[in-house]
Order: sequence, then C-alpha cells, then structure tokens
Amino acid sequence: MKIVKSIRDMQSYMFHLKKSGKSIGFVPTMGYLHEGHQQLMTKAREENDIVVTSIFVNPLQFGPNEDYERYPRDEVHDTNIAEKEQVDILFYPHVNEMYPKDQTIKMTVHQRVNVLCGQSRPGHFDGVVTILAKLFNIVYPDYVYFGMKDAQQVAVVDALVQDYNFPVQLRPIATVREQDGLAKSSRNVNLSNQERNEAPYIYQALLHGQELIREGEHDAQGIIQEVSHFIHTHTHGKIDYVDLLSYPDLERVNQLHEQVILAVAVYFKHARLIDNVVLDQDGSFATAIV
Repeated sequence: MKIVKSIRDMQSYMFHLKKSGKSIGFVPTMGYLHEGHQQLMTKAREENDIVVTSIFVNPLQFGPNEDYERYPRDEVHDTNIAEKEQVDILFYPHVNEMYPKDQTIKMTVHQRVNVLCGQSRPGHFDGVVTILAKLFNIVYPDYVYFGMKDAQQVAVVDALVQDYNFPVQLRPIATVREQDGLAKSSRNVNLSNQERNEAPYIYQALLHGQELIREGEHDAQGIIQEVSHFIHTHTHGKIDYVDLLSYPDLERVNQLHEQVILAVAVYFKHARLIDNVVLDQDGSFATAIV
C-alpha cells in the first residue's frame, strides 16, 4: 500500500493511473476506521482496479460547539485496517496541506440540509461538499462509496455530483448491522446493557413503518406517529426526530407517491443513535437513488 501526504504527489500519481485506463474506487473518510468503512473498501475492491482511501479530519465540518481537536485519531490503526482491506493508496494529508490559507470561494448547500441531522448542524454540509470537491479534483475517482447509515450525507453528495457535473458515480452501500439489526456505530459501546438490549427496537420501529406502507398506509403523519409510538413503547430513549421525507430531495410529503426515507434519531444517556430505511412507494426497499 502506498501512503501519500502531498496533494501534488497524489494528483500526479492518480493522473498516470487514469491515463493507463485503471478504474479508481474512492472511499473518503475522517479516519478511526471501523466495520462500516471496511465494507465500503471491500465493495470498492470488488468493483475497481485501484482503491483509494483518504483520511482527513475536516475542520470545516465541525460547528462551534463540536470539538474538532477531540475527534478520535489513530494513524497506526487506520493504516493497518487499510492494508487489511487491500487499499492500494492511502491519502493522508495534513490540514495545512488541504487548507494552506483562508478560502477565497466558499461552497454553501441550500437544499437537503435543513431536516434530519442537518437541522441541528448548520454549516456542517457546507464543509462536506467543500472537502469532497477538493478530493474529487485530487483523486480523479470513477466511483465514490458512502454508507447509507448517513443517508442525508449520501443525498447531499448526490446533489454535489449532479450540480457540478463531477465525472464520478456515487455508490451508496447498505448500512452494516449487528445480528439483531442494530446499525453498527462506534457510539454503540457507550450504551448500558439495558440500552443495548433496547437499541435494536429502533430498526424494528423502522420495519414497523415499512410494514404499514406495505399494507397500504400512505399518510406520512400517521406513519411517523406509529413509529414514534413503537420507539416510546419499547425503549427508554428520547426521540430527537422521526421523519418521513422524499428521497433524495428530502422534502416534506403528506401522501406517499414517490421514493421516501423513513429516518430516526434517538438519544440514550451517552449515545445518540441514527438509523433509516429508504423505500419505494409500495414499501419495498429501494434499490437505487432516483
């Protein structure tokens, strides 16, 4: 595995690979790699000649009340994981390499961000699209891989690719789950034993909402209320949100006549868990972003 820390070196190396006709799969991360990242790398390895992973804790994604300095970092661990997953190139730039001076031009996301997790993190997705635009122009990927656990981020990346005509195809990958259905997350270790036993009901609540749609229920508010009631009944968690929106546009719907996302966020004592399902209007799992 080749480790590159310079933008100039990375661009030169990737240019020659592209010129030789190699297909390039790209997994952008902020490091502290886990099984979700590994699944993305595995999929990229299956579909491409060259797999590139970037590790960069992007300061532009952090709000004033979010501690950028305390974000977990472990270069040795991440390097070992990348090697295990047969990553060809690990791009590991320093913050001064990516942002050598204040930006003259700033990117702002106007849609798909004022709902779900984005409503409590103003400016977060501005930072996401900024760093991705830079990375796309450094790595020259053919395919980029993101997990559907953060479906709002996938929707924003989809808009970035479409609006700015980046020659890259977005590959959304299904959420990695424990055997009991709980979405895998580094935050799960912060759950008490009782909370860990209750947490799988978050996904069960989403499946309950899916079943309502399959049975013919198309009233969005009714489905939201049923899913909320299911969570209240089966857990001691505090609901941050339960929402049903069009996908990937993330706009309000009253009646289901299109692809939608049913998404939840639940607070436990020391962990906030998110999960979602993306569904076609008949309630079946969606197989593609439309």
